[in-house]
Amino acid sequence: MTTTGTNDLGGFLRTRRERLTPDAAGIAPGLSHRRVPGLRREELAELAGVSVGYYTRLEQGASSGASPAVIDALAAALRLDRAEHEHLRILAAPGRPSPSRSRRSRLRPSVRDLLAAIPGTPAIVIDHRADILGWNRLGHALLAGHLDADAPDAQIRPNIARMLFLDPHHRALHHDWSAKAQVTVAALHHASARHPADTALERRVGELASRSPEFARMWARRPVRICSYHVRELRHPLIGRVTLANETLTLPDDDQQIGLFHARPGTPDADALTLLAQSLDREPAPRTTSQKENTR
Repeated sequence: MTTTGTNDLGGFLRTRRERLTPDAAGIAPGLSHRRVPGLRREELAELAGVSVGYYTRLEQGASSGASPAVIDALAAALRLDRAEHEHLRILAAPGRPSPSRSRRSRLRPSVRDLLAAIPGTPAIVIDHRADILGWNRLGHALLAGHLDADAPDAQIRPNIARMLFLDPHHRALHHDWSAKAQVTVAALHHASARHPADTALERRVGELASRSPEFARMWARRPVRICSYHVRELRHPLIGRVTLANETLTLPDDDQQIGLFHARPGTPDADALTLLAQSLDREPAPRTTSQKENTR
């Protein structure tokens, strides 16, 4: 399964056209029978002020380089939200220049130090492919205690999307798994539009689509959503059910994100995180990579 190509723009337009009903678009139902609930191509073309032939070529991937004015008109006609509008602009950009992003992402030492400097707040860092580049002890214990603490430094890193769909331990952690999965798929769609030459990302999506029918169905709907804040209800094997605020901070220079999980002080959820931290204090701290190398 490919994540990129000339039909990305057409596929995105088609899904949004098919979800928009004539009533929502302000079009009279008419007398002719409709085979699908969404708009016809000619109806959308008229709303956007373009010819039916031109719009058809856009949707079929036979035309490229649509002007910003046309893209804005299509976005307005399709009732796209801000994130979808921006996604449409990215897909329609002529040439869509992309740096080589198939190389392995690296975690800056200063970011690694930052993770260690906030031991009381679970934290992880992921890249645009959803690969986990690092975590602090509490972040590891909260989200992936069944994995080795050094897993982000391994040749094959843990991946949030892969864990959600293919790892039963991580899947069981999320009370509202469907909501988390949809947000993750949307983020991968956004990343694939910004990095069309990233073969590593393409392989990841292909693997998930072939091994998870749920992922394949979500991916086919081409969701797009950009949100830096969520409330997560987790079912942790050690501390039970806990509700945490999940804040996402972007590191734009590295195309990476820091995920922070916290609870309001004085709440049972904060007490649960304290209990999890105390359980780690009773365990010996894992050796760092440099310490392991010195023992070889």
